[in-house]
Amino acid sequence: MKNTLNPRLLTLLCFMLAAALIRILNVAQLSPVSNFTPLGAMALFSGAYFTTRWKAFAFPLITLFISDLLINAVIYQGRYGIIYEGWYWVYGIFALIVFYGKVLLQKINVKNVVLAAVIATLSHWVLSDGSVWLSGGIDVRTGLPLTRDGAGFVQCLTQGAPFMRNFLAGTLAYSALLFGGFEVLKMRFPKLAVAE
Repeated sequence: MKNTLNPRLLTLLCFMLAAALIRILNVAQLSPVSNFTPLGAMALFSGAYFTTRWKAFAFPLITLFISDLLINAVIYQGRYGIIYEGWYWVYGIFALIVFYGKVLLQKINVKNVVLAAVIATLSHWVLSDGSVWLSGGIDVRTGLPLTRDGAGFVQCLTQGAPFMRNFLAGTLAYSALLFGGFEVLKMRFPKLAVAE
């Protein structure tokens, strides 16, 4: 029986695995740019290129889960249990970013990729910091819980702004690599242009 492994699927999966490895290595360094990761780009990329809906959502979320397990087990040595508190917010946000890739990146060009990266970053910032605020996050100025009003929410967003900037920079940089790299490969190997 002939091996029917689709070269496009294999290439897309290799791009996703490379993004996950970069994320793990980035977290392992615990640097000031720890949020400079390929996760946003990976979710947009998956939404844009996987035509099968379940694959578009499953592959980045499974990749995120496996990298989370490795980071928790190896780098943090199980301090946070199997997975961190509030993980469902994060996974929901990344599913939303995959959706943005499906909707906003039906035509791949620089303008659309930049627009999708900015929208994904702003959504990630407001929703993830909103979940911190809702769950009683700490005001870093006082060490007390954030107030449950507009001022507390704004303070939570302000505290998260440096992470948002790193997330945006990472999403833009890795989008250039993922989208640009795959488009170049499609020109070189026309078989990769066939929808998966």
